[in-house]
Amino acid sequence: MTGTLTATSTIRSGKPPSKGWRPGESRLARLFTPVLSVGVGIALWWLVSLFVSPILFASPAQTWDAFIVSLQNGSLVSNASASLFRILTGWVIGLLVGIPLGLLLGSSTWLRRFLDPYVNFLRFIPPIALLPVAILWFGIGEGSKIFLITYSSIFIVVLNAIAGVYAIPTVKRWAARSLGMGPADVFFRVTVPSTVPFLITGARIAMGNAFTTIVAAEMISAESGLGYMIFTARQFFQTGTMFTGILVIGLLGFLADRLLSFVGRRVLARYGTHDSAGAR
Repeated sequence: MTGTLTATSTIRSGKPPSKGWRPGESRLARLFTPVLSVGVGIALWWLVSLFVSPILFASPAQTWDAFIVSLQNGSLVSNASASLFRILTGWVIGLLVGIPLGLLLGSSTWLRRFLDPYVNFLRFIPPIALLPVAILWFGIGEGSKIFLITYSSIFIVVLNAIAGVYAIPTVKRWAARSLGMGPADVFFRVTVPSTVPFLITGARIAMGNAFTTIVAAEMISAESGLGYMIFTARQFFQTGTMFTGILVIGLLGFLADRLLSFVGRRVLARYGTHDSAGAR
């Protein structure tokens, strides 16, 4: 009955149901399921820790204690802040370079053919393989890590932008030209808005790559950051601190993706469309 009333009110209001809505599903059920999932995960984590040495596998209680200690002495906040600064800086630069480049490559056949060998060659080189070169060019400071994150972000954004341009129906461009739009108007008023879902998808994937890259870079060459924190804890067999760093990385990445998803839904609502990756 509740589902029928909800569906009826939705039809009367003329508003589409919210993302993930199912007939008969209450808001409480949608909130309870993720909480239950996390609870089951922690229970399994605790169960496994009973049969493994704490030196090799930290328990939830051991990890919580290490979290409190690192929070109180300020090491967690300082390391997390250092990593986030590098991630956001490199990621933003990657977007600023990758989005225009991808849109131009998708719109210009000649430019795409000219730069395609470089794009498809460089995108297969892992960012961590360039770490020695980055250190040689930028030193062991922030520059080398920001360079690697930028490198890891650009090509994902470029490829998604190209895919977005390819997905635009040709008739859409023809209609714009028949209405008197010039090439510049078609690009900014047709091509760019139509590729927004693909650009948001590329930005989300690039954010995931940025987190992966920064941890690897900080483990090898850094004096701060979550990767450095995990690597240093390993040297002193501080398993709880290691797990704390791992969990904080996952949590920050999750929150960053949720924020991008939220902003993406607001942006895409202007165009009456949705995220091609299924923003949730």
